[in-house]
Amino acid sequence: MQEAIEKWVTIKEDFTNIKLHMIGKLQTNKVKHAVKIFDYIHSLDSIKLAEKISNEQLKINKSLKIFIQINIGDEEQKIGIEIDQLKSFYNKCTKDLGLDIVGLMCLPPKEEQSSNYFLKMKELLTSVSSQELSMGMSSDYLKAAEYDSTFLRIGSKIFGGRTR
Repeated sequence: MQEAIEKWVTIKEDFTNIKLHMIGKLQTNKVKHAVKIFDYIHSLDSIKLAEKISNEQLKINKSLKIFIQINIGDEEQKIGIEIDQLKSFYNKCTKDLGLDIVGLMCLPPKEEQSSNYFLKMKELLTSVSSQELSMGMSSDYLKAAEYDSTFLRIGSKIFGGRTR
């Protein structure tokens, strides 16, 4: 978040048409800054985070476009909403908290073929009233595109690896 504040706050003031996407884990203590800077959040993974985002949006009268992160591989080490909790979580976010949930996001297990997970995400998208899929990274973006991903996260393929 600190890096985003340093790089983007003044640019967003000068170029209001720029739409910034927050990818990666968003900590609840950083939500206030994230809501001000970003237009999209690709990693909504808990009700606590949803409530914080909703409250901050109300404070500054801004509505972000949000993706629910699904723990598609049911991996203990990964964050995200469990598949069987998706519908109730989606309803809570949209109906009770007024969030603009535009889609679903996932990070399939690295050791396995991503195709099965991308197909499952496509199926899950039809179970909620959303349109977008945020899936596919530098290693599997072509496969994600085959499964109708609308947002690809291919940073390292474009910019190279991070030095930190």
